[in-house]
Amino acid sequence: MILPVLNEAQHLEESVNSILAQSFDGALEVILAVGPSHDATMQIATQIQAKDSRVVIVENPSGRTAAGLNLAIATSRYSIIVRVDGHSQIPSNYCETAFTVLAETGAVNVGGVMAAEGTTLFERSVARAMRSPLGVGASRFHTGGAPGEVDTVYLGCFRKEALLKIGGFDERFTRAQDWELNFRLREKGGLVYFDPRLTVTYRPRSTIKALSKQYFEYGRWRRVVSRRHQGTINYRYLAPPFTVLVTSVSILLGATISPIFFIPALVYAVFILGASVIIGKSMGEILCLPTILLTMHISWGFGFLTSPNSLAPAVTLHP
Repeated sequence: MILPVLNEAQHLEESVNSILAQSFDGALEVILAVGPSHDATMQIATQIQAKDSRVVIVENPSGRTAAGLNLAIATSRYSIIVRVDGHSQIPSNYCETAFTVLAETGAVNVGGVMAAEGTTLFERSVARAMRSPLGVGASRFHTGGAPGEVDTVYLGCFRKEALLKIGGFDERFTRAQDWELNFRLREKGGLVYFDPRLTVTYRPRSTIKALSKQYFEYGRWRRVVSRRHQGTINYRYLAPPFTVLVTSVSILLGATISPIFFIPALVYAVFILGASVIIGKSMGEILCLPTILLTMHISWGFGFLTSPNSLAPAVTLHP
C-alpha cells in the first residue's frame, strides 16, 4: 500500500487505520511518502509507525504526488501495489477484492468508485456534485456503473512489474498523473479495469477557495495530457471550457450589443439551478450547490483554456 501525503494531519490516521484493518491474509506493508507539510503530518506518521511495524516512512522532499508515488513504489517489497490517499478510507475487504479482480481479469490496474462523503454542509454538497453526472460528467469512478474496461480508475491496484515497465508515474504532472499513467499502461497493451465493489471513501475540499484551486488544476493538467497524447480528449473534458467561452461571450455581447445575447448565459444559469434541485437532498444542499457547481465548472474550464505550453517540461521517467 502506498500513500503520498502532504498536509494530511486531519485524515491521515483514519486513512492508515482503514488499511491496517484489512481482512487480508497476505503480507501487507504501508509506505507513507511524506512531503514537507505545514501541519503535523510527519508527527502523526511517526506515531503510526511506532505503533505498527508494517508502516514505513520515506521522505518526499519535493512534496509532489507523482514523485512520492515513485519513491514509495521503489521502496515497496511486494509485486502488487495498492494506492491510497491520505484523505481517503478503504473498506476492510478492499485488498481482497482488488486482488481477486486482478487475478480474474488479467488487468494491470483495477479500481472502483471515488465515493465522496463530507461531514459539514458544504462538504456534503460538494460530495453530491462530485457523485453526479451533472457535476463532473459520467465517469464510472465518480458515478458508478457496470464493471468493465475503462480509460482510467480512481487510485488503483497495480501489478508492480507493469508500473516499472513504463517508468512509473510521470513526475512532470502535478495533477492528472493517474490518467496519464493509465494511458501509458493501455498503450503498452495493459487492461485497466473498473469494478464498483472497490469503493473508496473520499473527503472533499472544505472551502470554495480550495475547491476552486483543485478544479482549476484539474483543468489545466488535463489539457497537458491532451497535448501530449493526441486523441485522448472527449466531450466530457470539452464541456467546461466550452461553457466558459459561450457564457463569457454571451454576457459580453448582451451587455454591449443587445440583451438577446444574454440567452445562452441564462440557459446555463437555469441548468445550474435545475441541477442543484436534482442533486441536492436537503434545502441546505440545494442552496449551496449553485455556487459549488459554478466553481467546479468554471474553474475546470478556465484552467483548461489557460493551460500554458510551458507546463510539464521534459524529464526522464524512473526506469
